[in-house]
Amino acid sequence: MRQKQDTHRDRLIVFGRYPVPGQTKTRLIPLLGAARAADFQRALTERTVRTDRAFVGRQGIAIEACFEGCSEKKLRRWLGSGLIFSIQCAGDLGQRMESAFRDAFQEGCHRVVLHGTDIPGLTLSHLEEAFEALKEKDLVLGPSTDGGYWLIGLKRHADLFRSLEWGASTVFAKTVAAAQHLNLSFQVLGPLTDMDTSEAVTQCMPEWAEQRPYVSVIIPTRNEAARIEDSIARARSRDAEIIVVDGGSTDNTVEKASRAGARIITASPGRAMQQNEGAAAARGTVLLFLHADTRLPKGYVSHAFDIFLDPGTILGAFRFKTDSDEPRMKIIEFLANFRSQNLRLPYGDQALFIRKSAFERAGGFPEVPIAEDLVFVKKLSKMGRVGIAEAEAVTSARRWLKLGAVRTTVINQFILAGLAMGVSPHTLSRIYRQSKN
Repeated sequence: MRQKQDTHRDRLIVFGRYPVPGQTKTRLIPLLGAARAADFQRALTERTVRTDRAFVGRQGIAIEACFEGCSEKKLRRWLGSGLIFSIQCAGDLGQRMESAFRDAFQEGCHRVVLHGTDIPGLTLSHLEEAFEALKEKDLVLGPSTDGGYWLIGLKRHADLFRSLEWGASTVFAKTVAAAQHLNLSFQVLGPLTDMDTSEAVTQCMPEWAEQRPYVSVIIPTRNEAARIEDSIARARSRDAEIIVVDGGSTDNTVEKASRAGARIITASPGRAMQQNEGAAAARGTVLLFLHADTRLPKGYVSHAFDIFLDPGTILGAFRFKTDSDEPRMKIIEFLANFRSQNLRLPYGDQALFIRKSAFERAGGFPEVPIAEDLVFVKKLSKMGRVGIAEAEAVTSARRWLKLGAVRTTVINQFILAGLAMGVSPHTLSRIYRQSKN
């Protein structure tokens, strides 16, 4: 499926893959982990598109983002407006590139240049040289240091993409031979390095080669021995570190958390302070704040990653669910998810997640005695969008069952209304303690 709204006669095609942990840059997973490999692909693509936008802005050339592994809707959400969006056809790399060129020429293009997304050395000068070459030549090639090519440009359709062993070190040489057989005139640009191997990343972009997690799961605890091991087990991932910030437990919470593989930090009691201490010690790109009685969904790292492919999203959370099948709890779940989806106001028991850079920019959780999650979310909602993942975080219904579902809901709504009217969290905390007696 393709958009057909372009009137430019020259086109620059960005040929790539939508980043999905475990499916993108798989050769880099041993070095970076699945999520960071996908994040590396995201960063390279965004860098490349910025270069392309800067080039075509002064040249009057259209950019087409031709990707696989996604829908046009997701591609547009990620890369924004001003591009032509298309999805690659089925087949090997050669068949997909041939189709992209054929479609562009059928739509009336005169010069078409195609390049990948993993070439950090790409500059405006390279693109200008490629299009200039096509004024006189039939073909332009940018060889990569691994024997392939990082750019190819044509001014008419040519049968160059068949019977090649893609990924082999002979691709560039065989393409040149095919061009000569077809009597195509061509020009060769300078070589660049694709970021396809651990060695290339280590040499060219060493800041990415550092071993660290994509997500830091931060769990504030105080006397949660009955639940902490299950929460940690559900959060365990090769792409995550788990940090338990204990606020003075008198049971064996710390012992169980350590045995389950979490890193232990101690802090003064208070959920906001404990979460801020965990964030300060975290090494991940994304911080995920998890209550000890909440279980994360399967594949939670991928869900968080996808939420942040929307560059305007600053905070994410999961849908709300409890571990109770009582009809009253189902009504509460419905209302909570309605609030989250329509007001973009998730609570802390929905496992809030945020990029560490944005968390630091926001100043962390306000160190208040109650509703630190609501104050935090309301502040963040003014800085960007709040995204809700489709997956559900399952939290214990113990609080509702202990106080009563209706009573607990009324108290929660009272606190929310009080914050909206500017009532101090300290005042609300006193009222909350009295309401539990």
